[in-house]
Amino acid sequence: MAEAKTTKKAAPAKELSLVEQLAAKRNDLLDAKKSLASGELVNPRVIKAFRKDIARLLTQINASQEAK
Repeated sequence: MAEAKTTKKAAPAKELSLVEQLAAKRNDLLDAKKSLASGELVNPRVIKAFRKDIARLLTQINASQEAK
C-alpha cells in the first residue's frame, strides 16, 4: 500500500536571511536563463530546481509572516 507523502519541516530561520537567500536564488535563476539562451548551460534541469527552491523560500517567508 502506498504511503502518504509528507512535507519536510524546515528549520526555523531568520526572515532576513530567507530574503537574502531568495534574492540569491533569483539571481542564480536569472543567470541560468541567460546561459540557456546563449547555449552555455550544460544542465537545463537546474532552472526547474531553482524555481522550486524559490517557491520553498517564499512558502517559508509567508508562513513566518502569518505566524506573527
